[in-house]
Amino acid sequence: MTRFSGITDQQPEILVIGAGIIGISAAIEMQARGGRVTVVDRTAVAAEASRGNAGAFAFSDATPLASPGIMKKAPKWLLDPLGPLSIPLPYLPRIAPWLFLFWRASSPDRVQAGIKALVALMRFSKERLIPFMEKSGTDGMLRQHGNLQLFESRKKFDETLPAWQARTEHGVNFTHLYGPEEIARHQPGLDPRFIAATYTTNWYGITDPKEYTEALARHFESRGGVIRIAEGCVLESDAQSASLILNDGTRLSADHIVVAAGAWSHQLAKTMGDHIPLETERGYNTTLPPGAFDLKNQLSFEEHGFVVTPLAGGIRVGGSVELGGLKAPPNFRRADVLLAKAKAFMPDLKTDGGSQWMGFRPSMPDSIPVIGHATQSNRITYAFGHGHLGLTQSAGTAALVAELVFGDKCSIDMTPYSPSRF
Repeated sequence: MTRFSGITDQQPEILVIGAGIIGISAAIEMQARGGRVTVVDRTAVAAEASRGNAGAFAFSDATPLASPGIMKKAPKWLLDPLGPLSIPLPYLPRIAPWLFLFWRASSPDRVQAGIKALVALMRFSKERLIPFMEKSGTDGMLRQHGNLQLFESRKKFDETLPAWQARTEHGVNFTHLYGPEEIARHQPGLDPRFIAATYTTNWYGITDPKEYTEALARHFESRGGVIRIAEGCVLESDAQSASLILNDGTRLSADHIVVAAGAWSHQLAKTMGDHIPLETERGYNTTLPPGAFDLKNQLSFEEHGFVVTPLAGGIRVGGSVELGGLKAPPNFRRADVLLAKAKAFMPDLKTDGGSQWMGFRPSMPDSIPVIGHATQSNRITYAFGHGHLGLTQSAGTAALVAELVFGDKCSIDMTPYSPSRF
């Protein structure tokens, strides 16, 4: 018989809150183990961060955002309201406690621990990705292309070398490139201002992140899964079951609940007594139509905080971090600035006909997601806070969630991802 939170049940009832890439992937994994799974989302499948992200499986991106280098750059960036890292002044008092935890996470010993935790999750997620896609019939959507991390300043490039050395110790493969000619062999058409780069070969992409999540949702439904549009506000749990109370007062009960509601997850966790420091990275992008540029790789403009990514439906120019919460209206001037920079760096880029987007990325101060049981109940499991790496870490997180829910030994050490680590 299947072990499930201390009880014996062949087909446990499981409720997943959130129909983004983490929630849908976890639902598929638990369904495959025999769970009767319902996904509840307040809006729709892939309605938030899973809709318009860069579409990259960035398995080599294992350095926490909080680092000594970032802390040196942050004061200058924060003075520029359209820079790579921005906090609207009215929001500063509210985010101050999170910023303190972010600063604390930037110490060298914590950064090294963060790299270790991220590499473990990245490695496991990469191992799980192709089998997961094959089982869900989505492997035809996978693309493999390199990533070029580009630098105008040799000093800035040299500052990244210790982090790359740390990745080497964890098995991440890459090649450093020097000079415009060497860079051009990997990506023609770049402005010659870029004098150094790091090329990562094991960089996967998806044809379109929204279409991928929707395809997974169809797979889930075709096997009896249910997706329901509703908004929950309170979690409850006792020895026999867990419940989600909807805004209209309806109670949905199950043997187990998984909270994967992205940037809204901490609001539900708080009703279980867990005060988790989740913030919102508001990410901006512009998607240009096919033919805008002959893009061979994903391009990461490290000093400017944005990427340019090839997708089936065109080219996506986006990134930067605006820590501005969930309520402020979008500031699409940020997307305009990124597009103008991309044009300067890629002179042949055609910038007409693009569509703009802003999404909420759920961000922890140490860049490590929360994956684990609620402190008061092992019938409620959290899976959120992946920042800009939700797609990358989705297959691994889904497998870990299924192991936690069904009471199995987890494939990696779960201590770094604990909800109670703060």
